[in-house]
Amino acid sequence: MHSVKPQAEPSSHAWVSVVGARPQFVKLAPICRAVEKHNALLGEIPIDHRVIHTGQHYDRDMAELLFEQMALPLPDFNLAVGSSSQGSQLARMIQRMEPILKADHISWVLVYGDTNSTLAGALLAARLKIPLAHIEAGCRSFDLAQPEEQNRIVSDHLSQLLLAPSAAAMENLRREGIGGENDPQKRVSLMVGDVMYDALLQHLTLAEKRTEPKLKELELKSREYYLLTLHRAENTNNRRRLATILKAVMSLDLPVLFPVHPRTKQVLSLAGISLNHKIRAVAPVGFLEMIALEKNARKILTDSGGVQKEAFYLGVPCITLRDQTEWPETVACGANRVAGTDPDSIREAVRAESRTDWSKLSVYGDGNTAVRIVDQLLTNRPQ
Repeated sequence: MHSVKPQAEPSSHAWVSVVGARPQFVKLAPICRAVEKHNALLGEIPIDHRVIHTGQHYDRDMAELLFEQMALPLPDFNLAVGSSSQGSQLARMIQRMEPILKADHISWVLVYGDTNSTLAGALLAARLKIPLAHIEAGCRSFDLAQPEEQNRIVSDHLSQLLLAPSAAAMENLRREGIGGENDPQKRVSLMVGDVMYDALLQHLTLAEKRTEPKLKELELKSREYYLLTLHRAENTNNRRRLATILKAVMSLDLPVLFPVHPRTKQVLSLAGISLNHKIRAVAPVGFLEMIALEKNARKILTDSGGVQKEAFYLGVPCITLRDQTEWPETVACGANRVAGTDPDSIREAVRAESRTDWSKLSVYGDGNTAVRIVDQLLTNRPQ
């Protein structure tokens, strides 16, 4: 665990972002740029923005490489919690984060999305009575068995500022009594858009430069392969479910590129699940390469919420390998089909002709979400 910045002065805006997984690093990048933009304005009180990396994703390709590609400053603290049981991981995060949050004059703790890092940051901020802001608030899959759903709900109900990506997310918060005139906790909920859209727009040109060499390296042609990602506990912790998904994927008509998440790789090995020639299993790729591979796929099969949105923004049809999605807008416009894990449903979703209303892209904002988030954090800052 290390720190590279001096303690914040009480006169500055002191914010701490808690991240620990690849999607959160992606969301963090536009926030860092918006903070830098604010600090460049003469006469403004500067924001002292520090980053705690919990170490939830500790593989180089899942963390350090992404920081490099997105030109993010190195985290101020790395808790190096690694992988373990849910309880042990959360306990180590909270234990190692507590002295950091106690030591500074912090005006906001920022948590992102739905990971264990999000839950740990939210719980600790609440216990220490530090104002908490949840970026990507209000998302719901309505499946309480999912750890991600539990993390979202707890983090939302502990937050003072809830920054929602869509109208549907805002409606979920309203239905749960969060925000609005009747909220006894006086929490503030606002629709700001999706910060992941900012990230994609900011890096798309760089990613496109990676396309030709990456496809050549993998011996693939644009629109002549499917892209597969699998990492959710509901799929990887259930050997039968995982084998069923892969059985369906191995019967598809085109090659399937499969960047294998470290945890998924371990599960495949322990379960003795082998892949046939249709699936090209590769190590995790960098953020820029992933965007390039997503953009050039015929279709994307995934259990990742972030990849569902990236497919939507890139105009690539998506098949969700879960029974629910927290991004219903992508389904409503025809860009995303929730196929579950039944082999026939998966094959049918892949074969189906895509009829998508891409004009609905604006449901997640205009690509300026991070600037709005910084403005709201400044406007609603605690006294």
